[in-house]
Amino acid sequence: MALRLWLRKSSALNTSPFAVLRKASTLSDFEIQHKTPLQKRVSGIPKALYGGRHTVTMLPGSGIGPEMMNYVKEVFRYAGVPVDFEDVQMDATAESNEDLEYAITSIRRNGVAIKGNVETGSMRRGVFSRNVALRNELDLYVNVLNCKSYPGVSARQQGIDIVIIRQNTEGEYAMLEHESVDGVVESMKVVTSENSERVARYAFEYAKRAGRRKITTIHKANIMKLSDGLFLETSRKVAKEYPEIEHNDMIIDNCCMQLVSKPHQFDVMVMTNLYGTIVSNVVCGLVGGAGLLSGKNYGDHYAVFEPGTRNTGTSIAGKNIANPIAMLNAAVDMLEHLGHKYHAEIIYDAIEKTINEDRIHTPDLGGQATSIDVVQNIIKHLQQKTRTSN
Repeated sequence: MALRLWLRKSSALNTSPFAVLRKASTLSDFEIQHKTPLQKRVSGIPKALYGGRHTVTMLPGSGIGPEMMNYVKEVFRYAGVPVDFEDVQMDATAESNEDLEYAITSIRRNGVAIKGNVETGSMRRGVFSRNVALRNELDLYVNVLNCKSYPGVSARQQGIDIVIIRQNTEGEYAMLEHESVDGVVESMKVVTSENSERVARYAFEYAKRAGRRKITTIHKANIMKLSDGLFLETSRKVAKEYPEIEHNDMIIDNCCMQLVSKPHQFDVMVMTNLYGTIVSNVVCGLVGGAGLLSGKNYGDHYAVFEPGTRNTGTSIAGKNIANPIAMLNAAVDMLEHLGHKYHAEIIYDAIEKTINEDRIHTPDLGGQATSIDVVQNIIKHLQQKTRTSN
């Protein structure tokens, strides 16, 4: 009787009762958090720029993040970088989303952010994953990681120069999970043709601009025939528009083996979100570890820069042994994005000399130097450069 009355009421409101039932039955945690697993179109607003100076949102994050950000500020001060930071603290133990909402507002206002990895301590359903929510709400649909060997670092492989381009907002990270019956959890992987095409086209345009000759699509389409099959099919379709660039594909498990045994066969790699996490960590391990490489997150209107592997380094926080190079490289990427080419060049040159010539290495690279030793050596090179320039 109650159901009939409800259906009659729905009809009176010119709403299809079946549509209402469908909506009620398909509501998920992800929809509560992010409204839709599909592409989130966002619009840009004018960016803050005063007297030639940029204002950038700084999210220190958890673990070693805060100390790394202090090193970035110190290096920028000695290099005379025309950038001001708006510090936004995010509480890993927060039971609400107020700090997340403020961070998103700040990035929308400034257009650019630099961040450490942000933990989400709360297990409550309504408290969002900070890292995932930032990428989804700002539609940062692509992540780029340039994995290049440092000649001065003793590593498992030398001469590696691989660019990893990954889809950043869907796949296994769609957060569509539910417990269908007690003890049975189902997790959905979302792959859309629209987002797959955006990422594939970004990869081919990147390769074209950078003079790269080969793109490899990483997938598991032999098992996930619909989801990964769509991603692979889309990459192949886009590849036909770029005949000058070689395109092949590889299954993710074989890819990991090939990376360890013959990494130099790869040039640009494009893949979905979870595979990107796995492959990024494998390649970082090959070139020296998580402390060297930086990652770039891009959307149509916003950009966020961070270390290449999303680790907080909580166990080494405050011990003065964390490698600051990854965060400083993220800062260099940010300066290039903002158009401060000169400052990006002199900081990158100081980093290169510190790692390759002076061989000032923290324990993760087999050295004995402290975090401060590395930063002070970089500052020494900056002082020499700016003194010569003046």
